[in-house]
Amino acid sequence: MPGDNGSLRRRHENGDPSTNGNIGELEAPSLQLDHAHDQTRDPSYATEQGTTEPEHSENFDVDYGAPKGPLKQQIVKFCRKTFTVQNFLNKFPIIKWLPKYRCQDFQGDIIAGLTVGLTVIPQGLAYAQVANLPAQYGLYSAFVGCFVYCILGSAKDITMGPTAILSLMTASFGTANAPVLPSGERDPTMTTVLTLLSGIIELVMGFFKLGILVNFISYPVIYAFTSAAAITIAAGQVKTLLGLKNVPSDFLPMVYETCRKLPETKIWDMTMGLSSLLVLILLKKLRGFKFKSDEHNPLVTWKRVVTKALWLISISANVLVVIATSGVVAILEYHGLKNKISVTGTIKAGMPDFTPPKFAINKGNITMSSTELLTNLGAGLGIVPLLSIIETMAIGKAFARINNYKLDPTQELIAIGSANILSSFVSSYPITGSFSRTAVNSQCGVRTPLGGIWTGGLVILALCVLTPWFYYIPKSALAAVIISAVIQMVEYHVVIQLWKANKLDLIPFFITFVCSLIVGIEYGILIGIGFSILMLLYPTARPRITYLTLSSFLVVTPMQGLYFPACEYLEIQAMERALEEDKIQYIVLDLQHIADVDYTGMNSLRTLANDCQRKKMKLILANGRPHVNKQVKHAEIKNIVLVRTVKTALAHFGHRGTQENSTSVTVTSDITRL
Repeated sequence: MPGDNGSLRRRHENGDPSTNGNIGELEAPSLQLDHAHDQTRDPSYATEQGTTEPEHSENFDVDYGAPKGPLKQQIVKFCRKTFTVQNFLNKFPIIKWLPKYRCQDFQGDIIAGLTVGLTVIPQGLAYAQVANLPAQYGLYSAFVGCFVYCILGSAKDITMGPTAILSLMTASFGTANAPVLPSGERDPTMTTVLTLLSGIIELVMGFFKLGILVNFISYPVIYAFTSAAAITIAAGQVKTLLGLKNVPSDFLPMVYETCRKLPETKIWDMTMGLSSLLVLILLKKLRGFKFKSDEHNPLVTWKRVVTKALWLISISANVLVVIATSGVVAILEYHGLKNKISVTGTIKAGMPDFTPPKFAINKGNITMSSTELLTNLGAGLGIVPLLSIIETMAIGKAFARINNYKLDPTQELIAIGSANILSSFVSSYPITGSFSRTAVNSQCGVRTPLGGIWTGGLVILALCVLTPWFYYIPKSALAAVIISAVIQMVEYHVVIQLWKANKLDLIPFFITFVCSLIVGIEYGILIGIGFSILMLLYPTARPRITYLTLSSFLVVTPMQGLYFPACEYLEIQAMERALEEDKIQYIVLDLQHIADVDYTGMNSLRTLANDCQRKKMKLILANGRPHVNKQVKHAEIKNIVLVRTVKTALAHFGHRGTQENSTSVTVTSDITRL
């Protein structure tokens, strides 16, 4: 009817998506096109005798990367381009910035490096508790990575060492399955092997530039995992804060047993722990304290001094609390109040031996073969390096934006992998970039990665000189250090942001969060990644399809590629829609959004063409790119027609219906969303 053509024309002018951009070519009133002119202009016009390949417009002249020579020549050319002296030197960023090093850089690096060192020493001792390892292993993990990253790292701010999340992963995959020694401690062999293998995996990913794999982990999954890990770590330290014993490590049983054993709370440990936590929170609040000032009323000298002093106190909060509480314990023991507060105890003094990790355990009556050891590590060999990469990349990108420099993801993979490999030789557990220490490093004005040298040196000094004094550090104070650090990692504000941005992102967020708490951190992240990838692939398997009915024509436009997950769905939907409409003689498959078709897609086109023939209909392919049309032609599909545009199909086949029925065209369209 006349009104329908006008409505169609108006919807096209208003940008209605149901028209798919083709209505501009279909606007001829009642499809009264000049057929003779079209046939003369298009010498490769479609015929009904078989498949023909039409002439294409300039818009479809795409170079699909045809081979430019024999495979052997391509490999030789690639090797000559890749394995060069310059590429090898580029793997050592220190070569670029060290010749430009100046006194101002030295001043900034030494201040930042020593400040970070004062932060990592108490954190390392505390994170060793999370990893279920003796306290010295937290320090073993804190210095080699600093030296390696100085040479191989591409970001000036990142500091390598133990972190809360990797400490928790070490406990889940390393120490949880390790045999218990006669001393009551867990054997560290599995953790050092985990460190070595994680480093090798990261290094291989760096050489083959596989950092792109990290991009398949969505931010909602990362935020949920980080929040669940922070809650798990904090809840796990409550028992230490209260002085409770024999509490399981799994989240739900841990919460239940902690509540059940509250009557067994040790008053001295609880008082020390809660006091330490309160002081830490208050001291860290000082970091944001500033006197009011503007360009007309600048700060006087004493205010600048006070502001700087408060800032230094706030970033040194951990070490100040540890020193103060250790002094309290020493005074109590001097006055005969021994064993009132649980202390760290004797820590092995000196540097660890520099030896490669052993792949088997053979200590007295305790044995574990290399096969059993690797089997017990299980999924940790994939999860630990993946989380290590995610942490470092997220931190590096954040501070690269803040401080206006570029991060090289491939180089970061090489740096992380090398740091873990070498750290495993000094009995370290897996390490990565630390957000809290990187923030301190940046705020202290670090100029180059050389600041890590001073951090690592201070840790070595602590191992060689200060370990006797670590005996008095209260475990409850270290628990307070951990809780104050991880509680900031709970991303509760992200829920509101996801709600405003895309509510569907809340699904993987809550699935990851809940599964991480119920099933376990190590499996929660895998479930979250799997569900997130399913959400990513679902539109590929069930693409949005637009339908346009024009007289005896049904124009079907898939909005995504014609690959195997979607082929059968598109085939069924197109035929069902054609049968629902009255007098449909032609199904026009608009391929304007199709960049490629796989083997399954070709089979579906063949099946659809055969179904059309049985139903006395014709299948027409329009708007195909040269590469796609070539694929269709080589597939030798019978009973199919290739045309240049939808307009061409209407002009060539529509004159029959026009001659038989002189009424105007009725246009209906809708969008199927799945």
